[in-house]
Amino acid sequence: MIRAILVFNNQGKPRVIKFFVHYPEDTQQAIIKEVFHMVSTRDDTVCNFLEGPSKLGGGDFRLIYRHYATLYFVFCVDTSESELGILDLIQVFVESLDRRFENVCELDLIFHVDKVHNILQEICMGGMVLETNMAEILTHVEGQDSKEKSEVTATSTIKNTMSSAPNKALSAVKNLQNTSIKLPSLPSIKF
Repeated sequence: MIRAILVFNNQGKPRVIKFFVHYPEDTQQAIIKEVFHMVSTRDDTVCNFLEGPSKLGGGDFRLIYRHYATLYFVFCVDTSESELGILDLIQVFVESLDRRFENVCELDLIFHVDKVHNILQEICMGGMVLETNMAEILTHVEGQDSKEKSEVTATSTIKNTMSSAPNKALSAVKNLQNTSIKLPSLPSIKF
């Protein structure tokens, strides 16, 4: 099972954090710091697997990571997961981000957090891997984007209609004031 997915930059600033197991906020922060320290001090020529931090449970968990440009992608998993399978999953995640954002960079992760999490939710949910086919992942994410755009379009149409209503009412009143309306004379009724 995947316990957590962490993405942080070379300075240790978290860019994407997804815990699939509940930890208190202070424990999460300690895990992030410890994982960054463990991963960032390793040489690029050593393997990408290491035992998990003591906060996660030590030897029962593994860190599997990749370092791309200025970002570390770290998956914290239990020992039942295949290290090479998770390494491939990291590659799928990064390539999906790259195709979605066309040369993904750290700023894309910062300014499009919702889209990054949509991609992540297509790949795994609840700590279990759902999809590894990039074409399927991107098809579902693009479907979500088109639904969001149609909702935004419908909302903006309603807002435009609502915002123009007072102006239309005001111009109708002005037009009424400029014209003289002659009402027909009505016969008076006597009781």
